[in-house]
Amino acid sequence: MSQEELLVLIYKKDEKAFTHLYDMYSKSLFSVIHVLIKNREEAEDVLQDVFVKIWKNIDSYNESKGRFYTWILNIARNTSIDKLRSKDYSNSQKNLSSDNFVNLLDESNKLSHKLDAIGIQEFVKKLKPKCIEIINLLFFKGYTQQEASEELALPLGTIKTQNRNCINDLRNYLKI
Repeated sequence: MSQEELLVLIYKKDEKAFTHLYDMYSKSLFSVIHVLIKNREEAEDVLQDVFVKIWKNIDSYNESKGRFYTWILNIARNTSIDKLRSKDYSNSQKNLSSDNFVNLLDESNKLSHKLDAIGIQEFVKKLKPKCIEIINLLFFKGYTQQEASEELALPLGTIKTQNRNCINDLRNYLKI
């Protein structure tokens, strides 16, 4: 089933379309979510929330503003960041056992593998080192622009400008 056919069925709220939607995009969305939400069970919960949001908000998707994949990727990223910033998640992280810290270290060492899971690692590597650093913080670690500004000791306006320029460079490499 093509993406266009799938979108028509999703707009009609065809239940079979939901299964196709999940089959087509769950692995790549989970990879993005799991980079931000280190706990697998929490990441799976976020993935479920993402698909519910996609299903319920499909009418807000506008083809003229961007690709469908980009739209759902932003939903996944934003939902993950919302989860990270939630009070419940913060409280649950305060009670981690030492086993989880070993897993967190293992997970952080696999970041480059996870970047490749959505197929952009080679394109990100072509960017300037500062762009790689900014994209890593903003998109893969879930930092806000203000947090990235503080982390990199750069003015907020500089982060915003460099982020925009880096994304444009990435778009040029991807030919989007």
